[in-house]
Amino acid sequence: MKFTIYQESRTGKRANNEDRLAHCYSRDSLLMVVADGMGGHYYGEVAAQIAVQTLTESFQRQVKTRIRDPFLFLQTGMLNAHRAILDFAGKHQLQDSPRTTCVACIVQNNIAYWAHSGDSRLYLLRKGRILTQTKDHSRVRLLLEQGIISEDQASTHPDRNKIYGCLGGQQTPEIEFSRKTTLEAEDVLVLCTDGAWSGLPGNMMAVALKTANLMHAVPTLLAQAEVRGGPHADNLSIIAVRWQDSYVDESSAGSSLISTKSMPRDTVTTRLDEFGRNPRHKTELSEEEIELAIEEIRSTIQKYAK
Repeated sequence: MKFTIYQESRTGKRANNEDRLAHCYSRDSLLMVVADGMGGHYYGEVAAQIAVQTLTESFQRQVKTRIRDPFLFLQTGMLNAHRAILDFAGKHQLQDSPRTTCVACIVQNNIAYWAHSGDSRLYLLRKGRILTQTKDHSRVRLLLEQGIISEDQASTHPDRNKIYGCLGGQQTPEIEFSRKTTLEAEDVLVLCTDGAWSGLPGNMMAVALKTANLMHAVPTLLAQAEVRGGPHADNLSIIAVRWQDSYVDESSAGSSLISTKSMPRDTVTTRLDEFGRNPRHKTELSEEEIELAIEEIRSTIQKYAK
C-alpha cells in the first residue's frame, strides 16, 4: 500500500475535547476511526476513547497482513465498543450512559469498506468532487429526505444535534455499511466529526483536498471550520488519506508518503492518543484521575477482546 495520511483534532470553543481519532496499518491493511463523544463530566471522552481503542486493539490482534472480513470486523468492533460503554456506565452507576458517534473505514487490496453510527461522516473525494458520503443518522437528515426542510434550513434547525444512531445508550446501535468501493490513485478519504463538516461545505473540502498537501490543507480547513463555528464552535476532528494504487517513485511524492511494501508481516503501526494525554484534548481531570480512567478503559475493553 502507498498513501499519505494526516489526522488532527481541535477543541474549538468548548471546555473539553470529546472527539477521538486513530489510524493504524499493517503491510496490506489500513484502519481509520473517528468518534465524537456525548455525555456529562468526562464520560463523553471515555465513550469515544473506548470506541477508537476497541477497534484499533482488535485490528492489532486480528490483522496479520489483512482483515479477513472487513464488514464483520467493523460490525463486531462497534458492537463490542457499545457493550463496553454500557459496562462502564453500569460500573459507575450512571443514570444515563455516555454515548459516541463512530465512523470507521478499512482499506485493503485497493478496496474501501466503511461503517458508521451517528453523524460523524466519511467522504470519498475524486478529482475535486464528492463521489459518495455517509448519511447522518439524525433528525435533520430525515426532515431533509422528507422534503420538510431545505439544506439552508438544516444548518440552523433546532434539532440539528439530535441523532438516533450512536454507541452507548439503551438502544442497540444502528450501524450502516458501505458497499465495497474500489479506490483510484489520488482518491481522498475524509473521516470527520460534525464540528468539522458543519463548517465545511463538502464541495469546498473536495476542491481544497484535490491536489494539496494534506499536512497543509487539513489544518487550514480546520481553522476555517472553527471560524465558521463562531463563539460556540464544537470540537472538530479530521482524518484524511490520499490513496495511491501503485508504487510511484518516493522522491517525487514527498516525504510524507507512507509505503508499507517493506513492512514485516505481523507488524502494525498505530497513531492513537492515550486518554487525557494529548494537550489538544483539554480535560479538567487530575493526573491521578487520568491514570484511573486509563486503567478502567483498558480493563473494560479487555472483556470484549476477540
